[in-house]
Amino acid sequence: METGAYGAAKAGGAFDFPTFLKQPQTIIRFLSWVFAIVVFASITGEGYVNTAHDKETSCMFNGNDSACHYGVGVGVLAFLGCVAFFILDAYFPQISNANDRKYIVVADLAFSGVWTLLWFVGFCFLTNQWSQTTEKEHLVGDAARASITFSFFSIFTWGLLSYLALKRFRQGVDDFSQNYTDPSSDHTTPYPPYPTASDSYQQSPFDTNPQPAAEGAYQPPVY
Repeated sequence: METGAYGAAKAGGAFDFPTFLKQPQTIIRFLSWVFAIVVFASITGEGYVNTAHDKETSCMFNGNDSACHYGVGVGVLAFLGCVAFFILDAYFPQISNANDRKYIVVADLAFSGVWTLLWFVGFCFLTNQWSQTTEKEHLVGDAARASITFSFFSIFTWGLLSYLALKRFRQGVDDFSQNYTDPSSDHTTPYPPYPTASDSYQQSPFDTNPQPAAEGAYQPPVY
């Protein structure tokens, strides 16, 4: 396979943990992982409360359980996705197949792009529901504000992950284009020329008009 395909070192080298930690995608993915924990932990820990008029717990975002479910669902899946891609990023340089590397980069690009959109929708949804919440005296406002704030931060971190994945994908495509040579355009291998009319050939052994033999040479008897 090509050296450095899709932004990683040549396969077969030893895993360099310090270098892995210093990679931009590792740092940004770690931040995305922390932000996801803050969002779903804030909602699950303090997002469901009961009011003075209702003994049953409801979501702190205007009593809309869908808002809490959305924040928890997106946060938990983002958390699990970060863990999965942490493992794939660490194992990525050991993969010797360029197609396998391509599939991982494409999956990273698709997942990061979708979660950038989901965090944007979540931020707008939670902000709208919190602005419509009337009874905030018995609510833990810090938990709501933390969920909204880190949903906003997640838009940028997942957007950066999408950009880095796209950059790796383009690098892999460029490497393939530069290393691939069309056999029809390769003029380094000499080919024998086609025979022309001026080329001489050996006389056929079955010549119908043999040349007269020289004097004194052996001649077969004629019957």
